[in-house]
Amino acid sequence: MKVLVPVKRVVDANVKVRVNADNTKVDTANLKMAINPFCEIAVEEAVRLKEAGVATEVVVVSIGPKVVQEQIRTAMALGADRGIQVEANEELVPLSLAKILKALQDKEQAGLVIMGKQSIDGDNNQTGQMLAALTGMPQATFASEVKVEGDKVTVTREVDGGLQTLSMPMPAVVTSDLRLNEPRYAKLPDIMKSKRKPLEVVTLDDLGVTLKQHQTVLKVNAPAARQAGVMVSSVEELVQKLQNEAKVI
Repeated sequence: MKVLVPVKRVVDANVKVRVNADNTKVDTANLKMAINPFCEIAVEEAVRLKEAGVATEVVVVSIGPKVVQEQIRTAMALGADRGIQVEANEELVPLSLAKILKALQDKEQAGLVIMGKQSIDGDNNQTGQMLAALTGMPQATFASEVKVEGDKVTVTREVDGGLQTLSMPMPAVVTSDLRLNEPRYAKLPDIMKSKRKPLEVVTLDDLGVTLKQHQTVLKVNAPAARQAGVMVSSVEELVQKLQNEAKVI
């Protein structure tokens, strides 16, 4: 069984971002970039399925300019077998990403598509669901456990009321949550080996995909700074401020 894992290049989660001068987007110049954390969890789960003998091949795909090859190589150092870069120089919305991934799935015919539930930059949580809708594949989002038995995949997912278990025929789409696993660190020998693994570059024309503009960003603003706290000397003063100033009691 082949597993397809889409990954996204994002600003490292530990880096503080800033909005550019004309308030059109986040300024990523000279910032450390990394694999989206949820995508890294998806890569780890796919590699574990291969190590368990369930999957035969793990294919990683990233959509963007040439720099995304860095994240593809990182995923291959973690255990993926080969990578695909889909050339795209503009920022794409979830529907456009889903259309591209559908074209890739039609080509690769993977038994399972595992991807992060959302990216930490857009936080849309839409691409996996849209991909499932476009391909007609069953889906399970927010997965905290994935088990493959024969031609079915059983997914335990986190919902508001607790845990829900779904059993689906494959091919299927699964989006990973934080508690699915803890990604490994790439070892130096694996990093060196990843440089020799195949990485294919394809264009939208190669995939036969034509994209439209689905949304327009009007303005990007940094979140408002938090106001400084107030120290109080007694419980009575705290109650008075909550009642008269904050008006919460």
